[in-house]
Amino acid sequence: MAQKSALEQRYQWVARFVIFLACGMLVFVVFSHYFPIFSGPTDIIGRIVAALAFLAAALLFRRNERYRTYWQICFAFFTALAAISLDYYLGFSKWLLPALHIPLETPAGLAIDKLESSALSILVVLLLTLVSGDDLGSLYLRRGNLRLGLTIGLIAFVVMIASAIPVTTLFFNGKDLSWGRMLPWMPWVLIFVLANAFNEELLFRGLFFGRLQPFLGKFAINVLVAIPFTLLHTGVDYSADIWMFIGMVFPLSLAWG
Repeated sequence: MAQKSALEQRYQWVARFVIFLACGMLVFVVFSHYFPIFSGPTDIIGRIVAALAFLAAALLFRRNERYRTYWQICFAFFTALAAISLDYYLGFSKWLLPALHIPLETPAGLAIDKLESSALSILVVLLLTLVSGDDLGSLYLRRGNLRLGLTIGLIAFVVMIASAIPVTTLFFNGKDLSWGRMLPWMPWVLIFVLANAFNEELLFRGLFFGRLQPFLGKFAINVLVAIPFTLLHTGVDYSADIWMFIGMVFPLSLAWG
């Protein structure tokens, strides 16, 4: 009986992993806020149907004692889909940048566009999390090991700065780069990077790590989140070799997770 119970638990674990991964792929790959699979009315209707399905499942599970432990996960998928969909369709930078007479394809334009986009997504995630009854600590917005975090961040920052020119030249089609040319871009680059990092950490790891951990464990959650996060980037057009780029994104996602 004990062996049968262990086997059943393993099957349940695999089933949860597959279901949660499918939900993540639906939200972040099919209805991506960068490169969605569908377009036009199909995309809009699909997002609405999927979001309502996640919300309905969350509310039903919350009222059902047997499945109550799953309701926060369903609500997290609803929150993520709502955030990225509003970002995708209500991007205010479409009007803000022309009003400021700043072209999008400039360091300033890219930074403002990313800051506006991230701020909208972050606001939706924060508000819906509070509406659900959770506190912001559930998103890992709480005091942690500050010394460790700053140490890792500083080391990563130094490595990235030291390798910026060769990596950009090799992987991102950078041409005629020099620090003299790049230094004026640095304020805009930092705005872009910090906004994007906060947004992605909140959408992927903040929303899901704590809610999925009781069902899968830390390592499996990290892999589960890294897969749609990596595939989200398959449509980029700024890499010289997309497969080499994807090969870098996946282990980096695991490392930061």
